[in-house]
Amino acid sequence: MTIESVERVEPRRLEDEMRDSFIDYSMSVIVQRALPDVRDGLKPVHRRILFAMHEAGLGPTRPYRKSATVVGDVIGKYHPHGDGAVYDSLVRMAQGFSLRYPLVDGQGNFGSIDGDSAAAYRYTEARLAGFASQLLSDIDKDTVDHTPNFDDRLREPTVLPSALPNLLVNGSSGIAVGMATNIPPHNLREVAAACRQLIEDPDTTLDDLMGIVQGPDFPTGATIFGGSGIREAYREGRGRIVMRAKAEIEEGRDDQDRIIVREIPFMVNKTRVIEQIAGLVRDKKVTDIRDLRDESDRDGIRIVIELKRDAVPQIVLNQLYKGTQLQSTFGVIMLALVDGEPHVMDLRTMLLHYLDHRHEVVERRTRFDFEVAKDREHVLEGLKIAVDHIDEVIRIIRASAETAVAAAQLRDAFGLSERQADAILNMRLARLTGLEIEKLEEELAEVRRRREELEGILASRGRRMEIVGEELSALVDRFGDDRRTEIVPDTSNLTDEDLIAEERMVITVSHTGYIKRIEPHVYRAQRRGGRGIAGMGTKEEDWVEHLFLASTHDYLLIFTTAGRMYWLKVYQIPLTRRTARGKPIVNLLQMAKDEKIASIVRAREFTDDRFLIFATRRGLVKKTSLAAYRNVRAPGLRAINILEDDRLIDVKLSDGSNDVVLATRRGRAIRFSEGDVREVGRVAQGVRGIRLREDDTVVGMVVSRRGGSLLAATELGMGKRSDVDDYRTARRGGMGVINLKLTDKSGPVVAVREVTDEDELMFVTRNGVINRQRAEEIRVIGRATQGVRLVALDEGDELVDVARLIDAVEVDAGNGAEAEDSAGAETETGTGADGDEE
Repeated sequence: MTIESVERVEPRRLEDEMRDSFIDYSMSVIVQRALPDVRDGLKPVHRRILFAMHEAGLGPTRPYRKSATVVGDVIGKYHPHGDGAVYDSLVRMAQGFSLRYPLVDGQGNFGSIDGDSAAAYRYTEARLAGFASQLLSDIDKDTVDHTPNFDDRLREPTVLPSALPNLLVNGSSGIAVGMATNIPPHNLREVAAACRQLIEDPDTTLDDLMGIVQGPDFPTGATIFGGSGIREAYREGRGRIVMRAKAEIEEGRDDQDRIIVREIPFMVNKTRVIEQIAGLVRDKKVTDIRDLRDESDRDGIRIVIELKRDAVPQIVLNQLYKGTQLQSTFGVIMLALVDGEPHVMDLRTMLLHYLDHRHEVVERRTRFDFEVAKDREHVLEGLKIAVDHIDEVIRIIRASAETAVAAAQLRDAFGLSERQADAILNMRLARLTGLEIEKLEEELAEVRRRREELEGILASRGRRMEIVGEELSALVDRFGDDRRTEIVPDTSNLTDEDLIAEERMVITVSHTGYIKRIEPHVYRAQRRGGRGIAGMGTKEEDWVEHLFLASTHDYLLIFTTAGRMYWLKVYQIPLTRRTARGKPIVNLLQMAKDEKIASIVRAREFTDDRFLIFATRRGLVKKTSLAAYRNVRAPGLRAINILEDDRLIDVKLSDGSNDVVLATRRGRAIRFSEGDVREVGRVAQGVRGIRLREDDTVVGMVVSRRGGSLLAATELGMGKRSDVDDYRTARRGGMGVINLKLTDKSGPVVAVREVTDEDELMFVTRNGVINRQRAEEIRVIGRATQGVRLVALDEGDELVDVARLIDAVEVDAGNGAEAEDSAGAETETGTGADGDEE
């Protein structure tokens, strides 16, 4: 040992050396292996695989190449680790059941959802998928930084340009030292919509973003139960999401039903699930299964569970959810690298980091294109000078002994740069033709226009962000698809609802807001003589205003004048005696004190082919798919965006093919096709349904489908019935036609209802007087008339509302009928003009 080497020895405590070495190792694992970058959503091995395939020319339109070639390139050039780790990473990027949007287009055996391993890399072939090519777009335009590879021979990118938000749409999982990440995949359309919203309004809140991004969207589909885990993950960066397989029950012969499982939770092994089901049967924990088959093929999953005679399929299915991975949990940890350091982020922060990255990419790309355009303009200007003085240029060149002398003399003669002089000397003689000279001038003009455009982009951050949004929208049109994973209200406690038999119930809501449910046979058993029975014990000024025939597992969607929506399961409504008054509906909901009910809608399935039609006091209408309201929260959700001087007056359920009638306080009405109202999102404001005069407001909406007539009633007790066909169909947004001629004797319109001769009506005055009469007593007359006296009012009193009375006779008639659609039935009344004062 030399003296010099002895002098370099430093005494150190063993624990200090161990601690520092472990920290260095930990950071190496965190940064170089286990965690993705927040900007492109990739770990180093995935980034190196994609870059190596890009460098090898393995684009989406190029022929496949052996996976062994790709693995060799990655190991030899960028990733000095084992071939197994590299190939496993490549395989996962090619699996459609692992990534929501696969990054590698594989050919051959790349494994299966049953847990089968991929074939060896000498047998499989691969190339970049179209989605991955967008992560690498513009990488040759100095859009990202590069760093030397492990042996300083080559350079590799530290991050990819990532024109798509890969981290959120494909997710990521990894275990580092002392930390882990587990980010679920999402739907591209939803994430892109959230990005565009942040671009348009940087102050968009996390709550608003959560209204756009519904939740994870797994490649295997299945169902997510409840939104609490999603909201927690998006707010705190950590959460617990319950996933459940999608199964349906098919009726078989001789009362022997079967359960068909078509989608399973994310990252669940199908073979393992079948083994778990078989284990439950073998251990006699589930006794109603007689056969179990796996009929899955290339078209999808199909697990068939044959049940014994008289087995209750829903109970068996719930037992399987509890005892197998047909129900599992995804623990969300939204952790990624930000500037090389691990951070747990909420949804908004993660989106902002991605947008900042895309802004930087667009800025660097624009600067690169600007320099190219500037250089080309410089060259073209030199060529233009040469063309304009071609005789002198030729003379100088012919008189020069060598190229260097010619270049120097050209620079001196015309004030050219060295770059321009070289371009002139390299110019072909064919460029001197008239047509080529014209093309030269056109190219110069186009380059100058392009340079000015790029200069404007570099000067405006707003314009750069617009470009980010436009490019993202274009890619969404190309790669976006429908959501696969359905999000339903939380029923994680399987014993609450599933132990309640599904049966028909009569639901009544009184005028003053009392609700109850009654067994239908109570009405039928007491319907002798045709007069019906007392259906509700109410005060003198109260009556049954809403009635539904619903299953115990149906939903009641309750809309308030403030534009919020709440829901109740029918089984949550108190089951009472026939004559009981019921329970105040506000006690069953988490409504604010100042909220009033505008409308109630019954729904069973939140399907895309049914729509909710909203009407507001200021004449706005909105049509939204019923499916947009499937993910309901207990504190309610915003059903429509209501302006400060407006309020919701009614909501109706429709199949999209009906006519809508809006009636105003000043005696106008408009009838238009529901097709004139385009479908919009849940939190949209809506469009103009009727153009109102300055002092006018909408008092009611009718979605015409009962084949009846339109009843209009005024504040001073006047009114009339007119045939719906008397109201000509017009375009939405017009002034409408005369609904009722107003005079000093009539006062303004307060209510409009669709009625038939069989209906009984309740007229309510401000002083609490209630007048009951049959609709047939009000004759049908022309539209533009004053009407007749409907109610005799005391001095100083006025009419405030009209409701259709529902009695036991109607209940009994409805019990035997199947006319109501299973998707829902609408309420019979809204709040009317003065719904907040009833």
